[in-house]
Amino acid sequence: MKKYLEILKKCPLFFGINQEDLILMLNCLGARVEQFEKKYTIFAEGTKAKYIGIVLSGRAQVIQIDYYGNRNILSDIHEGEMFAEAFACASVKTLPVSVVASDTCEIMFIDCSHILHTCQNSCGFHQQLIYNLMSDLANKTIMFHQRIEITSKRTTREKLMAYLVFYAKKTGSSSFDIPFDRQELADYLEVDRSGLSAEISKLRNEGILESHRKHFKLK
Repeated sequence: MKKYLEILKKCPLFFGINQEDLILMLNCLGARVEQFEKKYTIFAEGTKAKYIGIVLSGRAQVIQIDYYGNRNILSDIHEGEMFAEAFACASVKTLPVSVVASDTCEIMFIDCSHILHTCQNSCGFHQQLIYNLMSDLANKTIMFHQRIEITSKRTTREKLMAYLVFYAKKTGSSSFDIPFDRQELADYLEVDRSGLSAEISKLRNEGILESHRKHFKLK
């Protein structure tokens, strides 16, 4: 576990916890690490909502497939970030979403009940851990509302521009790289890929933006 410490320090779950305690904590929590190949389903929709996942390397995506097989990307998870914590904490019986490896990745799994219920050792870090978890859930709620604000726009053009303006503010620059390729961006915005590509071409021709693959520049 020691080789993952630098990544875990970036994880919101472990903010304010020193390195010595972190090593003890991982043993106490029964943390385990697994590797997954690209496109492998880490959690499938309908499986038991029990574990919190932390990305140690690579990248994963939380997705939802509708009745007709259309994919919606709900969130993109990078190194040091968590997923499935809301469902595990809410004690829902099964996951309403899937989590898929978008790159070859390593994932740490922690049984949520080990966080919410203190162990027999009465470890002092549990209170900080629970506080961190609640803070993370609050931030995820804010991010969820930001996504709704983007996807609730009426047209593909409005959704795209809302997303790009949001990302420009997030990066603090008018020139930035987004984490999605064209198909992933279409799935995130809940639009047709061909329509999205057409809108990007129109915006380029109108001089509103420049783009090349995942790079965008707002003028």
